Amino acid sequence: MNTIYQKRREAVRPKLTEENLTALLVSYPTNRFYLSGFELHDGQCNESSGHILIQKNGNDILFTDSRFYEAAKTLWDEKNIFIYSNQIEDMRNYLKNMVHGKIGFESKTISQYFYENLAQGLELEPCDGIIEELRIIKDEEEIKAIKESIAVNHKLFEWLPSTFQENKSEAELALEIETFFRKHGATENSFAPIVAINKHAARPHHIPDQETKITENCHILIDVGARYKNYCSDQTRTFWFGDTMDSRFQTMLEQVQEAQMEAIKILAPDLPCQDAHLKAVEIFKKYGVEKAFSHSLGHGVGLDVHEDPRLSIRSKRLLKPNMIVTVEPGLYYGDYGGIRWEYMVRITDDGCEIL
Repeated sequence: MNTIYQKRREAVRPKLTEENLTALLVSYPTNRFYLSGFELHDGQCNESSGHILIQKNGNDILFTDSRFYEAAKTLWDEKNIFIYSNQIEDMRNYLKNMVHGKIGFESKTISQYFYENLAQGLELEPCDGIIEELRIIKDEEEIKAIKESIAVNHKLFEWLPSTFQENKSEAELALEIETFFRKHGATENSFAPIVAINKHAARPHHIPDQETKITENCHILIDVGARYKNYCSDQTRTFWFGDTMDSRFQTMLEQVQEAQMEAIKILAPDLPCQDAHLKAVEIFKKYGVEKAFSHSLGHGVGLDVHEDPRLSIRSKRLLKPNMIVTVEPGLYYGDYGGIRWEYMVRITDDGCEIL
């Protein structure tokens, strides 16, 4: 695995030359992990487990504190681990003494406070997106891990309808989902499960509550993902509970699934991302319901559950082989509820593969 991380760091160095940088300070936890295997998450938003300095000369440094020293040693050459006690001051002094030239940093990640205190006496330049551009194309090991994560999701959706019963709350169902994932090999959820009954399903990111419960003849939107071997899955299904399916539900479901499949049919290398979104909109316009589709068609998934590329009206990025994206059209009505149906898809050399 260390070989994989070294290879990824080597891929960064030509980018430094292109940007006229001596080094790049990597602070975003997911990017840090991608380049080192070290600490995928920070404890909380006002704490950092560490930073990585990628240098053109190959002398890469892992900055962290004493709590993580033993873990860092298993992944990184000890002589290139810098343990700080006063994070910003110690890092600033190291960079002043050891790095001569312009240093790029991830401006979207660090706070203004961190930047202002680190920058004193240094030549820092915002430089976002370098690592994300590498992460956007998945390698064989990443694709394998994502497929394993998706397999856990598929098991969940096969099992889940058997747990539906009247008077079970959204929150109870969410807890059962989290437990299932843990029992089937996931280390955590990709994100907190979204469980939304009836009108709540009109909220794409609804937070499950204890008060709203399953009733006879209701619809239940479930949007969930498992993190398996550090990689995420993200899938949505909308179920009907009861013997008499509402005709409105059936019609909405058919429209959503048609929009999804027509969009998937055109996914292929060199397709602009926005074209996939527009294809789904085209289907919804056919039925006069396009205004009820209130979000983008999809997004990339990997170490982060939401990452590039974005299947959005605003994205002219071209799809490339081994990008992995969601395709998740939905229709939402505040007086009724909503339906979303989501697959994860890998772009292949000549089309795409539903995972």
